[in-house]
Amino acid sequence: MAHNIHENVTTTVTSPAQPLVIGGLIAAAVAGAATTAIAAAGEFAGISLVVGGELIPVAGFGVLTVVFSVVGLALALVLARRARRPRTVFVRTTIVLTVLSLLPDVLVDASAATRMLLMLAHVVAAAIVIPAIARRLSA
Repeated sequence: MAHNIHENVTTTVTSPAQPLVIGGLIAAAVAGAATTAIAAAGEFAGISLVVGGELIPVAGFGVLTVVFSVVGLALALVLARRARRPRTVFVRTTIVLTVLSLLPDVLVDASAATRMLLMLAHVVAAAIVIPAIARRLSA
């Protein structure tokens, strides 16, 4: 009788991008929770979430944070394959994009407190997501 000596062997194949994807998705979720908490705390403190005459739901902060964090993760995946120094390019690009994301907050039709809350949410999300993704990219 022949015995298969490999019947109890399990192999796991992982992609080189797997740590980047998993870390990026975890960071997106954490950032989404953080911006939702910021919005809820701001609303609790009496800061209006009305922008341009429209109410931004508290959950909307988290949803948009996750969506744009995943866009940042996609950028990191492209840079990991194409850039000579993906970490440097990613960090520089995302810092510029974060600064640019503050411009609409400054110009939007909302109270000063609301604008500050929006900017705080952008900066907190960036402070969570950018380092979490960057540390998984090669220098």
